[in-house]
Amino acid sequence: MRVALITGGASGLGLASARRLAEDGLAVAIADLNADSAAFAAHSLPGKGHIGLRCDVTDEANVHAAFDTVQERVGAVTVLVCFAGILSSNPTPGRLPTVDITLQEWDRVMQVNAGGTFICVREMLRRAGSTPVAQGRIVTVASLAGQMGGMQSGAAYSASKGAVLALSKVAAREAAPLGITVNTIAPGPIDTPMLHQTVAPGHGDQKYLGTAAVPLGRIGLPEEIAAAVSYLVSPGGAFVTGSTLDVNGGMLMR
Repeated sequence: MRVALITGGASGLGLASARRLAEDGLAVAIADLNADSAAFAAHSLPGKGHIGLRCDVTDEANVHAAFDTVQERVGAVTVLVCFAGILSSNPTPGRLPTVDITLQEWDRVMQVNAGGTFICVREMLRRAGSTPVAQGRIVTVASLAGQMGGMQSGAAYSASKGAVLALSKVAAREAAPLGITVNTIAPGPIDTPMLHQTVAPGHGDQKYLGTAAVPLGRIGLPEEIAAAVSYLVSPGGAFVTGSTLDVNGGMLMR
């Protein structure tokens, strides 16, 4: 059985993707800062053999230990999906202008979103370099904000996701001789609590202020991101690497 490690998998897009991969027949390890939430989420998945564990993606030793735990309890990680991320170190409703971003804010967002992805990807590649894995897959998570310059998310978040895009292309080239594909999903506006944080006060129950700019006329669903993950890690995605899969309702067409 293939084993998937999903960071940030206890809620939102990560949980939706964990559920989809479990339905696809993978054993899923959900990693999250909150161990109880990770365990609860893993218990809710269909099928058997799933586990939840605590993992701080910004801590190298913690990531190394998480891979060890998954290998000991379930099996070697063959699929890595990096959802762990933050919009801000101290999120407030609405977009934070660049002039108001502190260096501490910038560093923390970059540390989690870009640094955390780097540490997890590096760990996967290091292990595969000594012990090859069959049908190895890595899926990183960027954002439309990292492609188009902020939107409602601000400079720190956008820059961190731009870094993920570049990192993933480098990793794809280096992972190819190991038989591992590396691809990125770039979500547009998806119905999650993080998206709702971008709406400033005074807009009632609106979940996103830019729906009129979405050609399909709506925000996306977590399950639609999960479907993209499912394809990229499937046997059918074996010849796709170094790509960015846009799931944005048509906001960026290329």
